[in-house]
Amino acid sequence: PTGYSHSFFGQAEAFKESFRYLLQALIQAIIIIYMVLAMQFNSFLHPFTVMLALPLSTAGAFGALYLTGDSISIISMIGMITLTALVVKNSILLVDYTNTLIEKGMERNAAVLQAAPVRLRPILMTAVTTMLGVLPVALGYSAGGELRAGMGRATFGGMFASTLLTLFVVPVAYTILDDLRIWVKRIFRGEKA
Repeated sequence: PTGYSHSFFGQAEAFKESFRYLLQALIQAIIIIYMVLAMQFNSFLHPFTVMLALPLSTAGAFGALYLTGDSISIISMIGMITLTALVVKNSILLVDYTNTLIEKGMERNAAVLQAAPVRLRPILMTAVTTMLGVLPVALGYSAGGELRAGMGRATFGGMFASTLLTLFVVPVAYTILDDLRIWVKRIFRGEKA
């Protein structure tokens, strides 16, 4: 009603401030990952392909929290920040191997089709070991485990979703972004598409 206002105090205010800092940390992590990938691939475009795993993992983390009835907390946000480093490695394996095959003279589409099956085993091995490693945390089996369970569940769900979807989304995104790169080059050279 008119004449009344509200403001947050105590724990609610501390949570709001902590959440803001964690969001800043997440944005900084994404920027740093992009810069490192741009240097690794000598490209400003391939890091976007690799980083498509991030929204996939975020959807998986939120899905896991929803399915388990957890809320978004500071602890679960820490799990999501951890995911930024964990999930891009699967995409890096795919993009790096695709680039290697192309450098060896293989046609792009053939390289994309070959990279996913060849890199499937290492991707699954690292993803499964990561998920099994966070499973005790996700189940909350240790003393005070209920507090950390949200972090484990967010990490588990994010790894699961990104691993499954990365194998399909990254190769498609690689070809689309590479086609875009070729199209832009043609425009700047004045060639017809």
